[in-house]
Amino acid sequence: MWNKLVEQSIADTPFSRYEYLSEWWKTLGGGEWSVGVDGRAERPLLVLISAIENDQLVGIAPLFITEYDGQQALLLVGSIEISDYLDLIVRAEDLPRFLSGLLDFLVSSPTGKWAAIDWYNLPDSSPTLAALKAESEKRGWTYHEEIYRPTPYIPLSGSFDEYLSRLDKKQRHEIRRKMRRAAESGRVRFHVLDKDADIEKELDAFFHLMIQDPNKAMFLRDAMRDQMSTTIRAAHEQGYLWLGFLEVDGAKAAASLNFDYKNKLWGYNSGVSRAHMEFSPGWVLLAHVIQWCCENGRYEFDFMRGDEEYKYRFGGVNRFVMRVKINQ
Repeated sequence: MWNKLVEQSIADTPFSRYEYLSEWWKTLGGGEWSVGVDGRAERPLLVLISAIENDQLVGIAPLFITEYDGQQALLLVGSIEISDYLDLIVRAEDLPRFLSGLLDFLVSSPTGKWAAIDWYNLPDSSPTLAALKAESEKRGWTYHEEIYRPTPYIPLSGSFDEYLSRLDKKQRHEIRRKMRRAAESGRVRFHVLDKDADIEKELDAFFHLMIQDPNKAMFLRDAMRDQMSTTIRAAHEQGYLWLGFLEVDGAKAAASLNFDYKNKLWGYNSGVSRAHMEFSPGWVLLAHVIQWCCENGRYEFDFMRGDEEYKYRFGGVNRFVMRVKINQ
């Protein structure tokens, strides 16, 4: 029932699905909300609220209460750093009354005391933003909305050549030159993992490439690796994992981990070996990923959160995710 509602809702992303959020809660975001971090002495309190009408699931609000930013706050399960998009799980037409009922319940419920609602990673196009603002004004609450992070994306509507034609001339030339050099070497191969492939051996290869970046190596502590492994396995089991590799002389030189969900690719993470930089494996692989999208009818490649320069050099256009903070 959960995933069925997700697919009909304003929150139809991989990060709202049951297999993702249930595992996120088990690991508290790969250790992001571990007990003892930032002075927290207790595990956050899960507040999972659903609304049912005429035996039909109308909405789900997966929340938790914890000490954050100096007060007891209600956050969305999945907050903050590893879930690129979050929202209430509710159909657009049911949002106003679901949100009103949700806030009434949160005010009157003895479940847990809270002083603020602090929701991160709401898409800037989400109707939840306007609905929250209207409800806050009606109740005399303080509403604050700000941009949290950019989420660049590439709109795709034609061939790979059409995509390239929209890029800066210098960038277009660089991509073509690097792809041609790799192809003409006879040593480089791009391939996408089959849907029924054994994922376990590929996990180690992906993580080995990921930790070549010192910052990613620090990020991939044991709890986070467990979180990511389970997320990857679940996406594979559900049929929306997309894992592509660039190989040089049969050795994996770069990896691109994405979710192939709702006819677009969501770029979740990547890794590049430092052993074959003469072939620019990161650039060549990303170019192949975008070409694959064009050839397979995907309408968009979503880089998701982050403003790294390469995203814009490949034609990324900004969208944003928002932070909304409400005080009673």
